[in-house]
Amino acid sequence: MRANLGFALQKEGYEVVFICPYDEYSKQLKKHFGYVDIQINPKGTNPIEDLTTIYRYYQAYKKLRPDVVLHYTIKPNIYGTIAASMLNIPSINNIAGLGTLFIKQNFITKIAQWLYKFSQKRAAKIFFQNNDDKELFVFNNLVDENKTDLLPGSGVDLDKFKPLKIKNDSEKFIFLMVGRVLKDKGVLELVEASKILKQKYDNFELQLLGPVGVENRTAITKEEVEAWVKDGLLKYLGFSDNVAQYIAQADCVVLPSYREGTPRSLLEAAAMAKPLIATNAVGCKEVVDDGVNGFLCEVKNAKDLADKMEKMLSLSNEQREAMGKAGREKMVKEFDEKIVIEKYLQSIGEILK
Repeated sequence: MRANLGFALQKEGYEVVFICPYDEYSKQLKKHFGYVDIQINPKGTNPIEDLTTIYRYYQAYKKLRPDVVLHYTIKPNIYGTIAASMLNIPSINNIAGLGTLFIKQNFITKIAQWLYKFSQKRAAKIFFQNNDDKELFVFNNLVDENKTDLLPGSGVDLDKFKPLKIKNDSEKFIFLMVGRVLKDKGVLELVEASKILKQKYDNFELQLLGPVGVENRTAITKEEVEAWVKDGLLKYLGFSDNVAQYIAQADCVVLPSYREGTPRSLLEAAAMAKPLIATNAVGCKEVVDDGVNGFLCEVKNAKDLADKMEKMLSLSNEQREAMGKAGREKMVKEFDEKIVIEKYLQSIGEILK
């Protein structure tokens, strides 16, 4: 989505520069946009390291002198905004899926909340991806509500993610989960649900697509995944940039996450007219209308998840196709990324006046 926003800004006559750590996507960005490599430790909590991050942003912004900066993810939202404010450069921030800051109260989360309060006072505009996160930040006095607005997640590219007439190669019904392999994504509950269903059915396959062993406190190890594969509880597909081809071959996309901003995997699957199963959690419940384009299950409840998966299995092809069609219509109406791009263009225009 950020590349598409960049192209939209270029079309409006803006010069666009991406500032982010170098990775496998940086070469592609360099082909179309300005690019500045910046070193950030996204999970680090060392105060000296974070002060260095502010200084790096300050140096980059002082050199570029942008008219406005758009920040995404935690450290750019906080430290990038502080650096930009020191140079009187307006910031537009995108805050997504930070409910854990309020669920697990400890010393680190209190510092994070204070940093958000300190930095977001200096932002010109703050976007949230769901109303629950916005209300939490407003209630805790971390943001000025007058500066906030809601986005439909990151939106979804409806031209890229569209219904495809591709049937899976397997004779079995395919449940697919797309995302980082984390406990917070509900992977443990999903495996347990698969174990429950395996006791009654052998006509389905659970597939898992996403990176294993990522840098996260709830990361699941490669060895754990291999054990599940060996026990026949799931098929691990690895990691791919071409998510659409896997969604196309799935019969239902599942995400039993504990909390989200607005999950891209559900948006993309719904756009491709796939029925969904997700938790009745912040971020997920905005995408799934229970009984219409999928089913909602209880958070951290493997039995209820298994029940909803069994319910999906028992539907006729026509009923599942109707759910998929309803999901596509919902994406067109509510989650088209053009809505997100238009909100950014409008906010930038207002700031630059």
